[in-house]
Amino acid sequence: MIEISHLVKKYGDHYAVKDLTVTIQKGQIYGFLGPNGAGKSTTMNIITGYLAPTKGVVKIDGIDMMKEPQEAKKKIGYLPEIPPVYGEMTVDEYLKFAAQLKKIPAAKRAESIESAIKTAQLENVRKRLIGNLSKGYKQRVGLAQAILGDPEIIILDEPTVGLDPKQMIEIRELILSLKEKHTVILSSHILSEVSAVCDQILIISNGELVASDTPAGLQEKMQGACGLELVVKGSEDALKTVLNEISGISEYQLTNAADGEAKALLKECSGEDIREELFYALTENRLPILSLQKTKESLEDIFLQLTEKGEEENIAAQNEDEESDESAAENADNDLSTDSKMAGEDDNHVGNL
Repeated sequence: MIEISHLVKKYGDHYAVKDLTVTIQKGQIYGFLGPNGAGKSTTMNIITGYLAPTKGVVKIDGIDMMKEPQEAKKKIGYLPEIPPVYGEMTVDEYLKFAAQLKKIPAAKRAESIESAIKTAQLENVRKRLIGNLSKGYKQRVGLAQAILGDPEIIILDEPTVGLDPKQMIEIRELILSLKEKHTVILSSHILSEVSAVCDQILIISNGELVASDTPAGLQEKMQGACGLELVVKGSEDALKTVLNEISGISEYQLTNAADGEAKALLKECSGEDIREELFYALTENRLPILSLQKTKESLEDIFLQLTEKGEEENIAAQNEDEESDESAAENADNDLSTDSKMAGEDDNHVGNL
């Protein structure tokens, strides 16, 4: 559906997007994540044709966005972070105006507008001025604009930002309903929302793709994602002695527990299941198990690990470049010094002659 190949967007010496290659499949909801300044909005603006890339290709259903922008844009509905609505218009007036801008054939406009209003659940406010609507309803109007003409791809940039919990739930349900007819790309900082709504998650850091998988797949792939939370009746020292003897534990951390109890968070070595061995070891040391349960890192934890790793690699690369530049400068200074010394020796030689 969407093919992004070796996409680059550069501003001076700064890379907003750096060699990004992604394929978006039809009929799924994709979550596009990344810290501020990671290149999310730049990438989305390039996909929608609002920005031209420095290098690379974006194809929408096989159509090159740079070569045939009008044809490619017909397949996309876009809702920016700030909905592009006009407060002095009614909902009906605005959607008629948007339908004209999208060049929807006159014979199909009324049907398309009715379908968008129904999908966005705007029947009760269609005659009201947009400026008098709540933020949640304004967001719905923006979404109705995006789905006008029934485009195959819907791109939503922070669609729930600034909404109250009830409005967020309503917009989330609305997004889920779009999956039946559309491919959806959703950019959001609310990771619980992405985890609940999206089939696939793309994480970008420093303009590069650092992960692409389902929410469950990301958890499985992350090293040390699975762990155990253990509570026993006994002392921390006795528990430490047992844990130190089990080779399948990669690391553990003792945490606060009630009097007479000891609590630990354990991480298993990759591919290990230590529960049976742990049970017998604790039993032999007369440490009754009060609680033992599997834990998984949240999407927030995974997001932080991946983006912080990307930041560290970027800083390391910058340091290497700086060291390389400094080394080159030192070599140039040494060469200049050597040349000056040789020139001085030549002058002396000429003077002796």
